Amino acid sequence: TRSDLPVGVTSRIRAEFSVRIYLFTSCLAIKRGSESTFSVHLILFHPVCSNTPSKGPTVPMYPNPLKQKLKTGNLVLGTALPALANHIATMTSKTDIDFLWIDTEHWPEGVESVGAIPVLIRGQGVAPMIRVAWNDPALIKKAYDAGAVAVMVPQVDTAEEAALAVQHAYYPPLGKRGVSPNWPLVAGEDWAHVIRTANDETVLILQIESVQAYENLDAIAQVPGIDVLFVGPTDLAASLGHIMQNDAPAVQEIMKEIPRRLQGSGIAVGTTLVSIDEIQEKLDWGYTFMNVGSPLGYGLTTLSGHLATLRNYTPRA
Repeated sequence: TRSDLPVGVTSRIRAEFSVRIYLFTSCLAIKRGSESTFSVHLILFHPVCSNTPSKGPTVPMYPNPLKQKLKTGNLVLGTALPALANHIATMTSKTDIDFLWIDTEHWPEGVESVGAIPVLIRGQGVAPMIRVAWNDPALIKKAYDAGAVAVMVPQVDTAEEAALAVQHAYYPPLGKRGVSPNWPLVAGEDWAHVIRTANDETVLILQIESVQAYENLDAIAQVPGIDVLFVGPTDLAASLGHIMQNDAPAVQEIMKEIPRRLQGSGIAVGTTLVSIDEIQEKLDWGYTFMNVGSPLGYGLTTLSGHLATLRNYTPRA
C-alpha cells in the first residue's frame, strides 16, 4: 500500500484490486507455446493511479447514496445496461447517472450471470439496480447478495404482493431475507458491517404495470419499506387493451394520475422513457426516478444519422 496516496484512497484501491483479481480468475488468458509459460498483465484502473477519466472525487463503494437521494426528493436518473459486459458497465457508469439498470427479467441471463458488474458499478459511485424475473425470495436475495443497491420487482398488483417483496428484500427485523451476501467479499468491504447496516442502504422498487395494480395503488403505497413505485408503460398499455400503444390516452391518463395520488406518501414515482420531450413531460407530472433509455439505443440512433449524412454527402472538389 502506498503511503503517499490521499486519505481514504488506499482502502478503495484494495477494494478495486480485489475486484480485478475476481475478474482475473474468469478472464485469464494463457499463452501456450514451447516455453509452456503464460504471462499475466493486471492493470489497476484508479483515478489516482491512471489516466482513466473519473466522475470526480473518490466516492465510497458502501453505502451508496441512492436511498438518501430518494428520501430528499431529488431527481434520480439512470440508464439501462445493454449487455452484461464489464467494460460497458464501467464506461456507462462514468456518465452522470445515479443508477444503472441490469435486467434479468426479459434478458435470457439470470443474476448468476452478472458476475462482478455490480461491484464495478459501485466503484464508480453508481447504484446497481437489478430487475429480477419475479417476486421470488430466491431471486431477490441473490440480486442483493450480488451487489445490487436497488432491486426492481415486476408486476406487483396487490398490497399483499408488495408486503411479500418487502419481506424478501430486507434483513430482520424489517424482513426475512437470509444473511450471507457475497459482494462485500469481492469488493473488500467489511462483511459484518455491511450486513449490520444493509437495511439502511437497501432500495426496493415495485413495478405498477396493470389495471389491477393501479386500482390497488393506495393500498400498495401503505406498505412500509417501498422506496419507488415504477410505472411500466408497455405492460400497462397491454393491460388496458392498447398493446404497444403507450401513447394511448387511457395509458397517459393513468401515468399522469399516479404521481398525484402518491404525493406526500414518501414514495418516489418512476418510469422508463427514451424521448427527451416525453421525459421532461413526465418530470412535470411529478416523476422523480427516471430511466433514460440505454446507451445502445441512443448510440444506434446517432450512428444511423451519421451514416445517412455521409451517404448523402458530396465530397468537395
